[in-house]
Amino acid sequence: MSTLETNAIGKYSGNNVSVDDALNLKSYTTVQRDALTSVAGDTIYNSDDNKVQVYTGSAWEDLGGLAAFSIDYLIIAGGAGGGGASSTTGHHTKAGGGGAGGYLNSYNSESSGGGDSALKSFYILKDGTTTYTVSVGSGGSGSSAGNLAGSNGTDSKFVITSYGGGGGGNYNSTDGTHLSKVGGSGGGAGKASDGKGITGASGLNNQGFAGGNGLVIVDAGQAGGGGGGASAVGANASGNNGGNGGAGVASTITGSSVTRAGGGGGGAETTGGTGGTGGGGAGAGGASGNGTNGTVNTGSGGGGATIDTSGTYSGGNGGSGTVILRWATADATISPTRTGLVDGGVQTDGSDSYIVFTGGEGDITFS
Repeated sequence: MSTLETNAIGKYSGNNVSVDDALNLKSYTTVQRDALTSVAGDTIYNSDDNKVQVYTGSAWEDLGGLAAFSIDYLIIAGGAGGGGASSTTGHHTKAGGGGAGGYLNSYNSESSGGGDSALKSFYILKDGTTTYTVSVGSGGSGSSAGNLAGSNGTDSKFVITSYGGGGGGNYNSTDGTHLSKVGGSGGGAGKASDGKGITGASGLNNQGFAGGNGLVIVDAGQAGGGGGGASAVGANASGNNGGNGGAGVASTITGSSVTRAGGGGGGAETTGGTGGTGGGGAGAGGASGNGTNGTVNTGSGGGGATIDTSGTYSGGNGGSGTVILRWATADATISPTRTGLVDGGVQTDGSDSYIVFTGGEGDITFS
């Protein structure tokens, strides 16, 4: 390649200087730019900011375009509560497990929820003034009011929304208050009062899987289905045994592999279903018992309750969700004040920074 060196370029005619091809400015990263010995008027293309910049003699100023950068995310909504159990409508009441919260991931080509592949990274502004809302969903309550379905988890969001898991059910009814609920992952169904199985609720596309079916074998045993997980459906009840919760998904967004968003296990006459990998709560088994809570900040579902004789037992609570953001350290800095949010501060992993939000809602900026 030939090189043109000159001290000055003069106009050819009129008041214009023209070239036949596009003018390509020398490209520098921000670190390379700051290492230059610059004088006022020097002009470069900043490949980190994707902007043309000029040196004023004291600072580099943008000439146009938007200062933006790429950011990855893991957004998990709150898991749902398991169904409750009471003797007020008869003996042998068994409840389904709660579904996991919706699971949205863009990092490292790892799976998103519901069998979807990794989502696209976001490009967001780093002007120090544009705000982005982060909200971490709470877990749904396990039913403590007899034979009612558990509560859905609460949504989490950062630019897009991950939906709360669906509550675990108890038995089929005309008013719907006992039925398992649709959510990020669906709730498991409880036992059927008419001697037939009842279908677990569905999960949402690209967020999670459906809950398992409940079952009753008259005078022989009953059981609830497992709640859906981020990577698998909740298992169906089988005879006297509750369905296991659907499995969660593993992510390395914080530098090590962590599995989250498992479904809750179903309650049962004999053996309660196990919680799905990633923090799902186990279903109660035997004569009477409460479901186990889902693990906090995993978006996992709570386990279903069971009862044989008298009393009221509660489904396990769903685990709260989380929002995790990761970006190249050299690209941007997150605002130091994050009012309303709970987080562990900015951490580093190699050349990247990440932050884990574990509760609350508030606005953040980048610069």
